[in-house]
Amino acid sequence: MARRAMQGAMLAVLLLAGGAQAQQAASVAASVPVDDPATAPGAVPAAQNDVTTLGEVRALRPDDEQPLDLYRFKNPMRAEDNRFSRNWSEPPSPEQVSMSGGYLMMGVVKGVAAAAKGLNKITGGPDQIQSAIARPPPELSAEQQRRALQFCAQQEGCGAPPQE
Repeated sequence: MARRAMQGAMLAVLLLAGGAQAQQAASVAASVPVDDPATAPGAVPAAQNDVTTLGEVRALRPDDEQPLDLYRFKNPMRAEDNRFSRNWSEPPSPEQVSMSGGYLMMGVVKGVAAAAKGLNKITGGPDQIQSAIARPPPELSAEQQRRALQFCAQQEGCGAPPQE
């Protein structure tokens, strides 16, 4: 039994030594300068260097963040939106219910939200979610425009032409 353990230890030491030696040989080969790439060891002949290659290809992440589920049912029929689809909302899944605190808590939250909406309607207060209103861009004073043009002249031009 001790002999087998000794053999296993020796084998492990030999494997580690061989790996270290291969890494050292690779680093030495990479550090040696090559004068002529055509005469370098492992160089490709000139006839094969004229191969056309494709440009860079990037894989883009899909818009939907849901992982692919191969066993999920995909309905082959696509129903068009109609007047009822606006008011319809899918019921929550059991996972969503448990993450929201259960049916009782979901009911309390919906009731409070409906009461707040009704209170805002009665008092004429603003909605909780309001649409964004864009403001006009800030106007530069004459002094600020002069300083901007002076800075562009120091930088040897800017991206936009000066406006007069």
